[in-house]
Amino acid sequence: MNASSKIVILVSLQMLWILPGLLAQNRTQLENEKREILKKIQETEKILSQTEKQTQAGMGQLTALQQQLMSRKSLVGSINKEIQFLNAQIGQNGVVIESLESDLESLKKEYASMIYTAYRSGNALNRLTFIFSSGTFNQLILRIKYMEQYSLARKNQVELINQVRNQLMEERSNLQSQRNEKQKLLDDQLAESQKIQSLQQQQNDLIAKLRSREKELKQEIDARKKDVGRLENLISQFLAAEMKKDGKEFKDLSVDVKNLSANFAKNKNRLPWPVSQGFISEHFGINAHPVYKTVSRKNDGVNIQTTANAEVKSVFAGEVKMVAVIPGDMKNVVIIQHGEYFTVYARLKEVAVKKGQQVNADQVIGKVNTDNQGVSEVQFQVWKNAQKLNPEDWLAKK
Repeated sequence: MNASSKIVILVSLQMLWILPGLLAQNRTQLENEKREILKKIQETEKILSQTEKQTQAGMGQLTALQQQLMSRKSLVGSINKEIQFLNAQIGQNGVVIESLESDLESLKKEYASMIYTAYRSGNALNRLTFIFSSGTFNQLILRIKYMEQYSLARKNQVELINQVRNQLMEERSNLQSQRNEKQKLLDDQLAESQKIQSLQQQQNDLIAKLRSREKELKQEIDARKKDVGRLENLISQFLAAEMKKDGKEFKDLSVDVKNLSANFAKNKNRLPWPVSQGFISEHFGINAHPVYKTVSRKNDGVNIQTTANAEVKSVFAGEVKMVAVIPGDMKNVVIIQHGEYFTVYARLKEVAVKKGQQVNADQVIGKVNTDNQGVSEVQFQVWKNAQKLNPEDWLAKK
């Protein structure tokens, strides 16, 4: 076997040892992404099952159903990525196997040529004659070294043949495993696509039922506007009073309060959620109504739909500045100060803290309320002084 072809084969074998590590990293990322999506699906299924217990179709059931649809579609997207990844792996393995088969054939031919040459050289007497017929002592030494190197080359050739043959068998086994895994993913993809079709039909049926309750639904929309207005007025009055308390403005805050503000700001995009499970059922700002697209709803924070009796926790250390009760759906409201920042938690059926109390991050401040439609939803807001902020920019990604 010539030196250049041997180097090519050895480099190919080295790449086979390096590539699995690189591919494993990509696969781990895909598996983590899929695991997170499955976790969301399980959470949403639990929330959806609680809303489905109600005899009458409601908006909470619709938002849970829509979230389930989104999660299922994300899962199909993740499965598609895995299939594409496996297709790439299968394609690479096919090329590697073809190359190894070619290399093995070349190695066998070169080894056969070595054996034939050794046969032509005859027995031990002929080899001795070849060595001792040297014209000079230096030539004698060179011929001895040649015979040693030739013998070693044959031994190395056998080892390389076995190495390539073993690698070829391993790659064929990997290829079959990848094909089996791909078939399982295709089956999962088909099953998820069928679930999505079923959920889409449920969504259409539910929207039709909600539209048949047009009068009641519009009353709910009006009632919600009043609830939002009451909460907005409460927060506005509270902030106005805080800004003028003791004749001080927020810009005159103490060093400790400024440090607390700075620490809160550092945790942007990393704050824990106020509930352990759930999803954002209504986003910050202006939202179109899920049934009546011409109707818009304003939200100064986010609504997080969760499970019944879920514990509501403070997202950061601070001082409880207000505990209040609002008529209607907002129920109990807790406002916590974190320096220049304030977080608001509404729709609580129970409160576990009191005004003036110092709280830590993740400390339970109450339990979420469940309305007459079986919807358990917390209203969460973030403010800086008198400026409302989008909570989704502050909470950790789920």
